Amino acid sequence: MRLGYILRRFIFLVFVIWTAATVLFFIPRLSRVNPIRERFAALARSTGYMPADLDNIIKNFELKFGLDKPLPQQYVDYMGSVLRGDLGVSLMSYPKTVVQLIGEALPWTLGLLSVTTVLTFLLGTAVGALAGWPKSPNWVKSMVTPLIVLAAIPPQVLGLLLIYFIAFRMKLLPMAGAYSIGVEPGHLTVSLILDVLKHAILPAAALIIAYIGFWALGMRGMGVTVQGEDYVLFAEHKGLKQSRIFYWYYVRNAILPQVTSLALAFGGIIGAGILVEVTFGFPGIGSTLGSAIASNDYFVIYGIGFITIFAVGVSMLVVDLIYPLLDPRISYERK
Repeated sequence: MRLGYILRRFIFLVFVIWTAATVLFFIPRLSRVNPIRERFAALARSTGYMPADLDNIIKNFELKFGLDKPLPQQYVDYMGSVLRGDLGVSLMSYPKTVVQLIGEALPWTLGLLSVTTVLTFLLGTAVGALAGWPKSPNWVKSMVTPLIVLAAIPPQVLGLLLIYFIAFRMKLLPMAGAYSIGVEPGHLTVSLILDVLKHAILPAAALIIAYIGFWALGMRGMGVTVQGEDYVLFAEHKGLKQSRIFYWYYVRNAILPQVTSLALAFGGIIGAGILVEVTFGFPGIGSTLGSAIASNDYFVIYGIGFITIFAVGVSMLVVDLIYPLLDPRISYERK
């Protein structure tokens, strides 16, 4: 692989992240809501006390957080702090920093999304491969249709249905949260792990059910295309075992576009995970972002948005660079 190609892809990644971060900076500013004033209003509603010199207090906080500066200067300061790795402090959870809030929420999101993404990709790809294989049983081929129907339902809606039927009516699993009330999450024990897994079943099920049909349909379509390729027909005429043809000639070539789709769908998966976390009250990035949007906490919105953009961009770059390793026919060398 040529060094020039890697450099161009890296420059393009930087450009994409910068553009997305710029758009992300200005979107919350479209609202005329003052987050600091909203914070004091929330305190007043909960405590019944409102400071007499509220305007002066708000001005001092705006001065401290740099919100008194012109918008272009705020943008320059924001980009400079991002380059230094400083995402600022939370306006609503002061004096906690954005990095601290993300650090508290990120393990929950990573645990949920990593497991569900891998399971969904593997199960959907396996079902799609078997459904497209002409020698598969009819009951396997018929599995794709209901999975596609379920894939048309947003995961947060599936989450609400699971909450109603499984948790509320049947009372088999908890309705919300990541652990039971009274459980101390700071001490890792077997009972805590089992309790967390019990609470994570429904959010994970909502994501898996929503996306397994997408992967199954894509794999089946590619499988049908691969069946007519010369190398598959040649392998059949050579009399190779059906299992060898299936794994090494059929699945191995049909799965390549799935890998690319995985990187492209990464942003959508994160977005769906955020909505599901809000639906189930799961203490991950989604719930933190939902609270930040509700309170117009600029710096938390910027921080989570930037981390998400960076993760999606890097994942696409990695897939692009390792693609020649998955398919030897692809080469980025100049001929």
